[in-house]
Amino acid sequence: MRSRAVSYEETIITVIRKSVTAVGCTAVLLTSAAACGTVQNLTAGQKVDQAVERLGEQKSLAFRLDLDADASAIDTLAGQGGPDEALPPEFAKLMSGLRVDVSVKSRKKLADSGQKDLVGMGMKVTGPDGVLVEYRVVGDFMYYRTDMKAIGKAMGVPMPSAGDLPPGQKEFEKVLEGDWVKVDTKALERAGKAAGGTSKGTSGDIDAKTQKKVLDAVRSVIGRKVRFRTEGGAGGVEHVLATGNVRDLLTGVFDKLRPLQGDLPPGAELPTAKDLKDAPDKKATLDFTLKNGDLRQIRVDLAVLADSPKKVKLPLVLKFSGAGDVSAPSGATEIPADKIPGSSPLGGAFLGGGGGF
Repeated sequence: MRSRAVSYEETIITVIRKSVTAVGCTAVLLTSAAACGTVQNLTAGQKVDQAVERLGEQKSLAFRLDLDADASAIDTLAGQGGPDEALPPEFAKLMSGLRVDVSVKSRKKLADSGQKDLVGMGMKVTGPDGVLVEYRVVGDFMYYRTDMKAIGKAMGVPMPSAGDLPPGQKEFEKVLEGDWVKVDTKALERAGKAAGGTSKGTSGDIDAKTQKKVLDAVRSVIGRKVRFRTEGGAGGVEHVLATGNVRDLLTGVFDKLRPLQGDLPPGAELPTAKDLKDAPDKKATLDFTLKNGDLRQIRVDLAVLADSPKKVKLPLVLKFSGAGDVSAPSGATEIPADKIPGSSPLGGAFLGGGGGF
């Protein structure tokens, strides 16, 4: 039972992290194309580019990622692959009510901030019945809590209790009880290296030179394959729409990135050309909502990429606002770094989560 529960929480954390990364990177990469293409594309792209620059001028920022769809729409799209691929009803309900909130605060404006300038970072994952997982990075510590009962209810499976822990793992009682725990990040990195980790640590950082190479490579593709246009609105609201063929974009982008594979962080494996053949050969549109020049949200309908004959909508929405609470929670129990296995959900949160906001 314990291994099944661990598998479900690992799945949730992985899905969340990949979703945040995919949408965030897509937005950034599309805005980086502002200097490419026709005059019309340049004008529309510049509006988004300037709005993103304004976000970077702030010292704090938060974004919320969620699906603006009900469980029935998710069921409809998930069921198109046949009964063998149908989602359990609990999972569809979970996804329809799932929300990811990420906050970051810095002493400097975010565009000029390095790791040492950050006051705190945090991510909170909320389901239909409350907070499922939350972690924060403040000072030299990472803080983590999870509601195992809520996850079990959402997934429709029983979760382990403190009494299910094997000998030698009593430190994790607080995790199973939903209390805050913390770990020293420097000690965790040392423990990871001692266990056979790379000398680069677990931050997954990309140096400035490589970042420029990546953006230049992506710009050359997006500038040719993405069409930007503007649509007006009322009360200072304006929409910038960026449209492109998903398979063409992914194929072109990863063809350009493969020569840079050696400069990317460990584990950042790029999909092969064979993998990309299964990508949807369809157009998708990202809708950037601006209000008085500020970027308020990014919206994309994932349903257009499906083959379902039924007309449903599955909007994925990324909203921007001021940062919430990223202070160190009181009463957190410290867990020794050498007690956290890298293959566990807790290890995945600490090892892979802190630097990836």
